[in-house]
Amino acid sequence: MSGAVDSPNTVSAETDIDAIRQEGLTGRQLRMARRVAQKNGLAVTSDFDAVRQLRQQGIDPFQRANVLELVTPNDEQTNAAAGQMRVATAKVPANQARVQLPQTVQRKQSLPSTQLGPGENPAERRASEISRIQRDIAKRRRRNIASLLGRLSMFVLLPTIAASFYFYTIATPMYGTKSEFIIQQAESQGGGGLGSLFQGTGLATQTDSTSVQSYMTSREAFLRLDDDHGFTDHFSDPNIDAIQRLDAGATREAAYSVFQDHVQIGLDPAEGILKMEVIAADPIKSQEFSDALIGYAEEQVDQLTQRVRSDQMSGAQTNLEEARERRQAAQAIQIEIQQEAEQGTIGVELAALQQRIINLEIQLDDERLNLASLNAVRRPNQAQVNGTELNISNLETQIALLRGQMSADGSLIAIDGRLRQAEENYQFEVANVQSAQAALDSARIEANRQVRYLSVSVSPIAPDEPTYPRAFENTLLAFLIFSGIYLMISLTASILREQVSS
Repeated sequence: MSGAVDSPNTVSAETDIDAIRQEGLTGRQLRMARRVAQKNGLAVTSDFDAVRQLRQQGIDPFQRANVLELVTPNDEQTNAAAGQMRVATAKVPANQARVQLPQTVQRKQSLPSTQLGPGENPAERRASEISRIQRDIAKRRRRNIASLLGRLSMFVLLPTIAASFYFYTIATPMYGTKSEFIIQQAESQGGGGLGSLFQGTGLATQTDSTSVQSYMTSREAFLRLDDDHGFTDHFSDPNIDAIQRLDAGATREAAYSVFQDHVQIGLDPAEGILKMEVIAADPIKSQEFSDALIGYAEEQVDQLTQRVRSDQMSGAQTNLEEARERRQAAQAIQIEIQQEAEQGTIGVELAALQQRIINLEIQLDDERLNLASLNAVRRPNQAQVNGTELNISNLETQIALLRGQMSADGSLIAIDGRLRQAEENYQFEVANVQSAQAALDSARIEANRQVRYLSVSVSPIAPDEPTYPRAFENTLLAFLIFSGIYLMISLTASILREQVSS
C-alpha cells in the first residue's frame, strides 16, 4: 500500500494554524474571528482556521471596524429584520397583548491589534511598544521640565537678575552712622526699701527711653532736622538714584517716609540702651544728622521731668517765703511793743515791782503783829498804838499804789502780756520758717533725684566706606522673595485646577 500524502495546501494550512496557536490569542479574540468569518461567508473548521482564512482574504479579524460591524447590522439586515417584525406583528391576533422585548445595548470596545507583519515576533512588537511609550514619557517629561524652567526664568531668575543689576550697578552708596546712648537717673541721696533697688537701672528709665525713641522718630524731630540741617534737600540731590531720591517738590509726607527709612532707632528693653543708625548719601551729613538728633533727645530728656521738678521746688519756695514774711511781721510787732514801753526789758521792771510789794507786805505784817501785841496788854500805850496804826495805813496805801500801777491800762503788766504774746508768735513763726526750710531742702533733693540725663556710650563717627547697599544679601533676599511668590502662586493654581477638574 502506498502512504497517504497531504497536499501542499493542507500542509501550509496546518503550519499557519500552528503559528497562530503560538501567538497566544485569547478565547474572546478567537470567538470574534469565527464571527467575522461567518459574516464573510467563509467555511472554517476551527477558530484558528477562521483567523487563518481571514488573514488570507486580507481581513484583520481584530480590527475595530470589523468588530463594530458585528455589533451594528447593515441596512439590508435591518430592513429584513424590520419586515419580519411587521409580518410577525400582523400574525398576532388583535385581542392578544403585544410583547415588548428589551433592546440590545451596543458597546464599543477598543481592543489591541494583533496584526503582525510577515516574520514579525510578538515579543519584539511588545518591546517596541514599551520603548515607544517610554520615549513618549521622556518627551513629555522634557517638555514639562522645559516649561518649568521657562516659568522660573520668567518669574524668578529675570527679576532676580534685574535686582542684582540695580544693587551692584545703579544703587547710590549710602553711609550709615551708628551710635548708642542711654537715659540715666540721678542717684538718690537717701532712702531705701524696694523702690531703691531699680534706681539708676534700665528698668527705672525704660518709659523715658520709649518716650525719647518715639520723639526721635516723630514728625516734630523730622521738621526740626529738616529746618536746621536740610534733610529734604540732601535726599533731593540729582546724584542719588531715582529709586532712593526724593522728587522735586515732594510733599512732607513723602520726605517723612524717607526719614523713617533712613533713621532707624532700636531699644534694648533689658538694658534700656537706645541704638540709632542714620543713613545718608554723604558720611559727613550722616554724622551731622546723628549729632543733631542726639541733641534733640537731650532736650527732650530735660523736658521730661522739668515740670515735676519746677512744681516741687516752686511750692516749697513759696511756703518758705510766706513763713519768712510772717516771722518778720511777728518780730516787728515785738519790737514795736518794746519801743512803746520805752525800755528794753519789761520783765525786770515787773520783777522789781513785785519785789517791792512783797517787802511792803512783810513790813505790813510786822506792824500788824506789833499792833496786836500792843493791844494785848491791859493798858496799852496809846501813842505807840496810834503810831503803829499810822504805819499800817501807810504801808497799805503804798502797796495798793504799786498794785494799781501794775494792773492799770497801759501799765507794765499789760505791756508784759502783749510782749509775751508777741514773743510766742515770733517763736512760732521761727519754727515755721525752719520747717519750710527743711521742706525746701527735701524738695530740692527729690527734684535732683528726678533729674534724667542722656549718656552717650557710642559716639557717632562717620564711616569711610559705604554701608549700603549690601548687594549680595539683597540679591539673595530678592531671589527668596520671588521664589516664595512663584511657589505660592503655583500651589494656588494647582489647587484651583484640581478643584475645577474634579
